[in-house]
Amino acid sequence: MTDTKRPTTVLGLGLAAALLALTACGGGDSESAGGGSSEETSESPAAQGQLPEPDLEGIPDVVAEVNGEEVTRDEFVTSYTAQFQQAALQAQMGGGEEPDEEALKEQTANTLVDTELLMQEAEERGIDASEQDVEDKLAELAEQNQLGSSEEFLAALEEQGTSADQVRTQVETQVVVERLVADESGSVEPTEKELRTLYDQAKQQQEQMAQQGGQQQKIPPFEKVRAQLEEQAVAQEQGQAAQALVDELRDGADITINL
Repeated sequence: MTDTKRPTTVLGLGLAAALLALTACGGGDSESAGGGSSEETSESPAAQGQLPEPDLEGIPDVVAEVNGEEVTRDEFVTSYTAQFQQAALQAQMGGGEEPDEEALKEQTANTLVDTELLMQEAEERGIDASEQDVEDKLAELAEQNQLGSSEEFLAALEEQGTSADQVRTQVETQVVVERLVADESGSVEPTEKELRTLYDQAKQQQEQMAQQGGQQQKIPPFEKVRAQLEEQAVAQEQGQAAQALVDELRDGADITINL
């Protein structure tokens, strides 16, 4: 199969899904814009071990080739499994339909292609991440998930099926891509209006989940979640800048997807 429609996001696919599972099992900030109490999350499908397993039959050894570089089956399985479990968790919590595996596989493959394109561009620009950069990011993520150290953070993710080596690789990729995007677009300063819009969207999403029979969680006051909203706004701007760069890099790139 040749190049197909790309996904809308390119950052942190596997890690984001693993973090979602971790939060559902009791980690994370209980007063985030979309979060509930630990009592509510402790009864989640993920905490009870009820998430379905993805179908991994027929995945080739080389899922894609990007300018001569291979995206391997192992890379795909790690990201796809996490993405599938994220979609399944959201479906169970919100009362939605089970994930469309074929569409999700295509999205995952394209996301990995996009990430490879960004990493190749970062190498061209001399942008990388040191071991200390990775450790600093792990410590930051541990703090965000209310864990005492990066070791506790890695152990918690390992319980969710993501090895320490996989997490470190994903974190390194995240750091490099963030630096590449910053090099491309400069610093991002969200406005008050943008933060208010994100807050209103979070409230609307929670109301919709409640109407669909999902868990009803109280949204904290705006000022209590301002820091999280700022992070979300920056992430969205970075995602848009990254996607714009991917659009440019895909033009003329030699891409084959073998699913």
